[in-house]
Amino acid sequence: MKDFLRVSPEAADALAGGRPVVAFESTIISHGMPHPLNIETALGAERIAREMGVVPATVGVLDGRIVVGLGRSEIKLLATEKGVLKVSRRDISWSLARGLPGATTVCATMFAAHLAGIGVFATGGIGGVHRGAAGGGLRGATFDVSADLGELGRTPVCVVSAGAKAVLDLPATLEVLETAGVPVVGFRTREFPAFWSRSSGLPLGLTVESAVEVARMIVVHRSLGLPQGILVANPVPAEHEIPRAELEPHVQQAVLELESRRISGKEVTPFLLGRIGELTGGRALETNVHLFHHNVRLACEIATELAKLWKDQG
Repeated sequence: MKDFLRVSPEAADALAGGRPVVAFESTIISHGMPHPLNIETALGAERIAREMGVVPATVGVLDGRIVVGLGRSEIKLLATEKGVLKVSRRDISWSLARGLPGATTVCATMFAAHLAGIGVFATGGIGGVHRGAAGGGLRGATFDVSADLGELGRTPVCVVSAGAKAVLDLPATLEVLETAGVPVVGFRTREFPAFWSRSSGLPLGLTVESAVEVARMIVVHRSLGLPQGILVANPVPAEHEIPRAELEPHVQQAVLELESRRISGKEVTPFLLGRIGELTGGRALETNVHLFHHNVRLACEIATELAKLWKDQG
């Protein structure tokens, strides 16, 4: 395994010393935002973590290895290089074998974080069940379900996100997570957030009010040997949200355009996010940055409390 995994010295030292480390994905760098905002957002997340006393570990694929803890120059490479692969779990061995540069999705980042021994991961929003997956759209039944949901069902990493992306079928996404036994925990909310919007209208049965509550839950979860991840749903700050009623017409238009253009596979989410950014005059992109950094702060608080609990347990 060591031949295919490279953990940065900073992250390795922190993990060996029981200090908090938080993982970040890299598709937000290569496929989620335009340049130079992608670099600014990624480096901003790392700066926030360090200011909170946490070691950041941005994950990517370079030179035939999964890299947990990309350096600044490597982040810039993924942000500017053309042809960077979007690497999900299914793509990991292929991309490593070919030595190609890749940016890891939520799914692949969870896998890499767990491999390296990192228990907390911050992202913007998870993938889920796409609208029309069961039929009803121009493309018919696509069965398009993100691999993020399967990974949450089998990899015990705590993922902090602003819910699932609002372009998805959110009720179906929650149903899949429930079937997989994934705890979806609202952080100071009783509703599942919808990425750019604080409210989806979908109630949550599990809620917490503090990072230490999440950390305690992780300790119990891991002590019981439960294989699932934990999804912490952290609503976007109110001052940065785009209300659901305002956003939904844009989402519907973007989905119609997607179907008419017959876009599929890995290109679906980048197209939808980019088109909604255009339809909102750039507001969606700005909100994306704010919610991601908001999630980074919470993930760092959770990782700090978790490190204290593991230390107390010896």
